[in-house]
Amino acid sequence: MNKFLGYRCSLCGREYLPGQVDYLCPTDGGNLDVALDYAALRQKYQPEDLLSRDENSLWRYLPLLPVGDPGGEGTPLRAAGGTPVYRLDRLAAPLGLKHVWLKDESRNPTASFKDRASAVVVARAREIRAEVVVTASTGNAGAALAGMAAAVGQQAIIFAPKTAPPAKVAQLLVYGARVILVDGTYDDAFDLTVRAAEAFGWYCRNTGYNPFTAEGKKTAAFEIWEWWRQEHHDWHKPGSPLDDHRPLTIFVSVGDGNIISGLHKGFKDLLALGWIHRLPRLIGVQAEGSAAIATAFHAGGEKIVPVSAQTIADSISVDLPRDGVRAVRAARETGGTYIQVSDDEILRAIAALGPLGVFAEPAGAAAYAGLARAAAQGLVAPEDPIVVLNTGSGLKDVRAAMQAVQPAPVIEPTLEALKKIL
Repeated sequence: MNKFLGYRCSLCGREYLPGQVDYLCPTDGGNLDVALDYAALRQKYQPEDLLSRDENSLWRYLPLLPVGDPGGEGTPLRAAGGTPVYRLDRLAAPLGLKHVWLKDESRNPTASFKDRASAVVVARAREIRAEVVVTASTGNAGAALAGMAAAVGQQAIIFAPKTAPPAKVAQLLVYGARVILVDGTYDDAFDLTVRAAEAFGWYCRNTGYNPFTAEGKKTAAFEIWEWWRQEHHDWHKPGSPLDDHRPLTIFVSVGDGNIISGLHKGFKDLLALGWIHRLPRLIGVQAEGSAAIATAFHAGGEKIVPVSAQTIADSISVDLPRDGVRAVRAARETGGTYIQVSDDEILRAIAALGPLGVFAEPAGAAAYAGLARAAAQGLVAPEDPIVVLNTGSGLKDVRAAMQAVQPAPVIEPTLEALKKIL
């Protein structure tokens, strides 16, 4: 079955067949949505056909992905996704909330959400026999590409701003990617990557540019759907008791906009298949110093005005979000909203999550900071079921983590010295 029909421009709606385009709409530069054959998928599959599969990774949902099986069994490529969900009861109660969970994407092979996109892009690269895959990244997307590519022997080149956290640059190098640091911003690295791909025939993974990135990220929506079915067996049935309550609400940090638009695409896929009957509410959280999408959302339109991004959360520090329009729609079309949080709030969120056993990088902690602010403003109700996405490990940016906590004391190796500080 040819489940991948082609592409549809998110702006003008023009449709393209596979092979006609690769990245953006030639007419207006709009992001492309991958079009699946929902009628054929509905006829061939039921939810149980996917949920009974043995593979505990994003490849469990291969029938709903626009790529074939990439192989790579027994490698990190096959381990992307399948991340755990934890209860946050001790943090929920002080916020006046009763049902809060955290989906921990730091448990991916390279410790961030971006493994999902890179795994699917690498699968696509193998299908089209791309010799080199290239991307721009502040660290996580590059590490994800480097790790997924290394797993199957795919050549990868990463352009990163020279200000990227050293731990992230170390990952790129250790995985064996060709790493080129750019004396400029992420946006400068992005533009250079696009030009280099055109000049040298490389396959470009850039977020908000390559349509297959959102297809990888949508698999988190599938996992949330599967988990919620297990938590509430009647969620997927029309007329269930849950239809009388507010929907599941998901808080996610937003930089270029591709994660929240990918989640939106995943839930829309499930809705088109008839496997859910309403969309969860998506709430995007942006750092105050990098809030182009939040600004557009609250202005009531879709025009994304670039900013000069400055935030401790490097993973969501973006001057010009490349998937901004779809990110605005993800919140608007699901009854969600956008929240801005300060760097101080992000640091407090890192410190709050740590005692529960979750070490979040600044971008991941931003989602919880957004929940805390939403609860204070009455944007969520006590009974609302809420999922917070931690998109990356705190080990990615130890410098930021150390700003969130008190330094450890240094003492002489004696009991007397220990008693003084106890």
